[in-house]
Amino acid sequence: MSLLNVENVTHGFGNRRILENASFKLLKGEHIGLIGANGEGKTTFLNIITGQLSPDEGRVEWSKRATVGYLDQHSSLKKGSTIREVLRDAFRGMFDLENEMLAIYEAMASAEDEMDIEAMMEDAGEIQHMLEHSGFYTLDAKIEEFANGLGLGSIGLDTDVSALSGGQRTKVLLTKLLLEDPSILILDEPTNYLDYEHIEWLRRYLQEYENSFILVSHDMDFLNSVVNVIYHVNDGELTRYTGDYEKFLQMYSVKKNQEVKAYEKQQQEIERMEDLIARNKARVATRGMANSRQKMLDKMTVLEKPREKPKASFEFRMARTPSRFIVEGKNIVIGYTEPLTKPVDFTLERGQKVAIVGTNGLGKTTLLRTILGEIPLISGSLELGDFLVPGYYAQEADRDSADTALESLWKEFPSYTNGEVRAALAKCGLTNEHITSQMKVLSGGENAKVRLCKLMQRETNWLILDEPTNHLDVDAKEELKNALIKFKGTILLVCHEPEFYQDWVTDIVNIEDWTLKIV
Repeated sequence: MSLLNVENVTHGFGNRRILENASFKLLKGEHIGLIGANGEGKTTFLNIITGQLSPDEGRVEWSKRATVGYLDQHSSLKKGSTIREVLRDAFRGMFDLENEMLAIYEAMASAEDEMDIEAMMEDAGEIQHMLEHSGFYTLDAKIEEFANGLGLGSIGLDTDVSALSGGQRTKVLLTKLLLEDPSILILDEPTNYLDYEHIEWLRRYLQEYENSFILVSHDMDFLNSVVNVIYHVNDGELTRYTGDYEKFLQMYSVKKNQEVKAYEKQQQEIERMEDLIARNKARVATRGMANSRQKMLDKMTVLEKPREKPKASFEFRMARTPSRFIVEGKNIVIGYTEPLTKPVDFTLERGQKVAIVGTNGLGKTTLLRTILGEIPLISGSLELGDFLVPGYYAQEADRDSADTALESLWKEFPSYTNGEVRAALAKCGLTNEHITSQMKVLSGGENAKVRLCKLMQRETNWLILDEPTNHLDVDAKEELKNALIKFKGTILLVCHEPEFYQDWVTDIVNIEDWTLKIV
């Protein structure tokens, strides 16, 4: 049974065409992976099918009985609620029924007519049965299970959501979405803010998920393990492939080879016909044959040459050599108003490449910002070395900027010519359409490439990177990894993807060893 039909959808921003006559079908029980390079239109497509965007052309039709749950890249929470209250809101309908039942019992206390009391008893009993059948009286246990599975238990379910980091808020929204148990899940990069153990919990959950889901993820190992259908977004087209990601790679490789061969064969045929026409059109005896071939050539549907996507190329410029010690921290305690860690010593030496790991919310980003001097120490002492030229990549930035990518880079490097700005952005895999688009309409991956581009323009001897792989496609992540391996300076990295860093960092520091919280 089809739960979603998308027919001939076309959409663009200004002169930039994102989707062109795209069609899509979601069947009951399908686990779909929606893949494509950064900026190809994955998030745009999700926004269209969820009604947040209206397509320029085409039709989107959902099954009448479908319930849809959508977690996008930029979901938000209102202040003033605890985590527990937000999660309990997933069962608002059940709590409304409970309140209705309690109101009936209250009314029964003052009722005098036996028939009225009997009718009330019947209504209350029916609601009671519905609640019991729906597992209402075990909801708190279910909430605890899901919250612990995605790492919210260690934060504390009575914590106000306004005190949470961006990653923690995303965890809350994801947990609430899974508790709602819609018939269709739509997940846009759900692993971006999850740690390894929580990714594994989500992996098992989706593998056993009986309903349908659409998943966008650049974590190909994760995606490959949970999907059974792939839709590939490429040049505005949506192409369906049955099987997991590995099967897709095989079929896509065959398809690309076929397209290249068909193009080359047609070009050879065109050249042969043009040569024949050129040699025979001047001769009276063969002019008719030449004209006939010209008509055939004019009617021919010429195949487009298969385009290679622009690939990102990252390279970080090295500043002068700094002192031996980059950071020396003694008995440091980090936090905002309350301590997040016990007193610890932390030393970073020149040439070290260190990955900071551990559950979200324990202070990884806080540590980076404290070292950079953006947040004061709770206690202890912290000294930085001499001749340091740091380069900082923040986890999220420029998301709401109305500046174009070109303007955003030019503002920071006003001495550059227009051509130099364009060349720098193009080197990071951005096309002219991306370069002239506002930062707020760029995809998460395109936005990340602009920010990495800015970092590349400065000479640094110390890179501080907070989740730089979030939103980046497979090729861009691999290129970034190679650039960091080649970088001769010092690196302090926060990353939730072990496969990205584990084969090249010199040290791994688990912040869970520092925390005051129960992990």
